[in-house]
Amino acid sequence: MPGNRPAPRQGSGSVTIAHVAAAAGVSKQTVSNVMNSPAKVRTETRERVQRAVAELGFQPNRLARALRSSAAGMIACRIEPVSSHSLAHLHDRFLHALAEAGQASGRHLMLFAADDAESEAATCVQLVRTGSVEGVVLYNVVPDDPRPSILTEARVPFVCFGRAADAGWVDVDNARGVASVVDHLAESGHRSIGFLGFPEGHRVGDDRAEGWVTAMDRHGLLAGSHRLDVRGEDTWLSGARMARSLLGRPDAPTALVAASDTLAAGALQAFRDLGLSPGQDVAVVGYDDTPSAEVLDLSSVRQPLPEVGRRIVEALCSPDGTTTPVTSLLPPELIVRGSSRPQA
Repeated sequence: MPGNRPAPRQGSGSVTIAHVAAAAGVSKQTVSNVMNSPAKVRTETRERVQRAVAELGFQPNRLARALRSSAAGMIACRIEPVSSHSLAHLHDRFLHALAEAGQASGRHLMLFAADDAESEAATCVQLVRTGSVEGVVLYNVVPDDPRPSILTEARVPFVCFGRAADAGWVDVDNARGVASVVDHLAESGHRSIGFLGFPEGHRVGDDRAEGWVTAMDRHGLLAGSHRLDVRGEDTWLSGARMARSLLGRPDAPTALVAASDTLAAGALQAFRDLGLSPGQDVAVVGYDDTPSAEVLDLSSVRQPLPEVGRRIVEALCSPDGTTTPVTSLLPPELIVRGSSRPQA
């Protein structure tokens, strides 16, 4: 039998799980079961709760908010496939960092797949509106990315890994990371330093190329060196091809800066093909410090992924349940190994 608690008018924003439970004459946990695991509830009871929900205008997402105080929160992130032509496992390492940061704050990470940006955004909206998660993380945000505007319009809490206009984001200073590589190579005595980059228009790649240009200019090495800036797809074969094209010139560079460890690994293969010794005849430094970099004795730039994960979770899961606006640009760290270590 329905309880004695007066129910607010239909559609009122003050409707709570307690109002639904009282109107249906059941416990709050039963209401939760009807909304999340209906098979657990008897048909008669389920129908009574559903009538109360409809009459009071109670929405599933409001139920989720009411239950969050007693249930561990969930955050969602799309999982992306790894290219068979790349050594990078940055996405996997980022997800691990995000999961660890979430666990430290009492949250769990939900992974899902999507075919494209639009279907990813639609899934994010659905997950939040049904109360499955309390917020989402967008990975690899690029210029003109449709996801932030879709989620903002739908009032979905989210934080981006990658800079975004009118949205909270955390990113790594890619230009600074490459500039530190040029500084390292110039201080080791190199005066001709080539750059293996991504095709123009790739935001991360453009940032890393900007770091090369800025540091080369600061060391007085930029004049006449634009021909040492070559671009190609982020694959091992592309890195080998670009490195061979530079090293085959009469004024070949004595060091190479690669925009990724994948391109740098291709350069190492080119060294072997040409009979050159890494770190002695020619130096090379990659970016992202993948597990392969240590195996290959490759110097590389390490992104601070644990700190990225911590700041994203901190912004997404504030104590009052809102998303804290954040714009954090974090410095990476150069890890020097044999491929660029100055010789005694």
